[in-house]
Amino acid sequence: MERISIFQIFTLTVFLQIGTTVIFGFASPAGRDAWLAILISTIVGILVVLLHTYLFELNPDLTLVEWFPAQFGRWLGIPFAWLYPLLFLYSMGRIFSDLKALIPSTLLPGTPPWFIVVTILVVIMYCVFSGIEVLARFTEYLLPSLFILLIIELILLFSSGVVNLKNLLPILGKGGGDIWKTVWPTGITQTFGETLTLAMIWPLVKSPEKIRKVTIVATILSGLTIASFSFMEVAVLGEGIVQHTIYPLYLLVKQIAIADFLENLDALVALNMVIFAYIKATIYFFAAVRSIQLLLNINDGRSLIFPLALVTYFWGMTMSRNITEHLYIGIKIFPLYLWMPLVIILPIVLLIVTLIRKKWSDWQNKQLQKG
Repeated sequence: MERISIFQIFTLTVFLQIGTTVIFGFASPAGRDAWLAILISTIVGILVVLLHTYLFELNPDLTLVEWFPAQFGRWLGIPFAWLYPLLFLYSMGRIFSDLKALIPSTLLPGTPPWFIVVTILVVIMYCVFSGIEVLARFTEYLLPSLFILLIIELILLFSSGVVNLKNLLPILGKGGGDIWKTVWPTGITQTFGETLTLAMIWPLVKSPEKIRKVTIVATILSGLTIASFSFMEVAVLGEGIVQHTIYPLYLLVKQIAIADFLENLDALVALNMVIFAYIKATIYFFAAVRSIQLLLNINDGRSLIFPLALVTYFWGMTMSRNITEHLYIGIKIFPLYLWMPLVIILPIVLLIVTLIRKKWSDWQNKQLQKG
């Protein structure tokens, strides 16, 4: 049985939460207060993470798709559990749709989208075939290096003299309406609600009692990272450009220019965005394979890798006709009608049922002891 360390689940959590959020962001509708909307989303996101980790503590050694049959019974629980592998596969398809738009417009102009998706999908298939430990070790070594690079990018931006803090003023100049529309539901579900995916991996952690603390720390780090770059995007580019730019982080790093020597670093940050998206997609794919393996009671889930890869390829290539439609679905439709019911509403119902069953079981045990 595969086992991963507590630091490895920390790095997996950070990669999952930052993921594609660093590519498009989600807070541009809040304008100059986008960074503030992200900070508020982080605070509320911590509550969502507490909900998920508490459910894991109430259902020790069980994965996400095993919680529902354990608490609802097989006839009701298994149909609910099947919603999650479908969600994982669809979310992975959305990441492919992100990458087939990002890479041709940044790193590899003119490259056919199908070739990009197939190439990344083959690497993901190999990684999942090798096991979650391989991905966990990869993120363990990669995350510190990427964060050092992100910090250097922030320092270079300040050194380039392009930061104008007046672009951030006035704070809350339009009130809190736009901020709250950004926070709920997109800001909570797109980044922090997705942490529920890791409930397919939590039983493999060597120190499960530390998962809640480590996941909260990872959530804070992810939120501060996304907020920091959102802050810089507004300070450097201005509210108008941020609201009408598809890849604000990519455009932000293009502004770095020091002594005609350090410039044109946009390809480097585009590569970083691809790495975050790749790891997030791999986590989704592992979660989908593992959940279907458990639901079908298959001994080896590797037989599922190829057919499920075909499903995600089809979704990634067909789910939207252009980047505008893709972003609209991702910001307006997907969080409200898919993530919100599955990562917040249904877990709350599950928590209530679990607590009631626990109280009932405790009462029965007391009655037996009295008898």
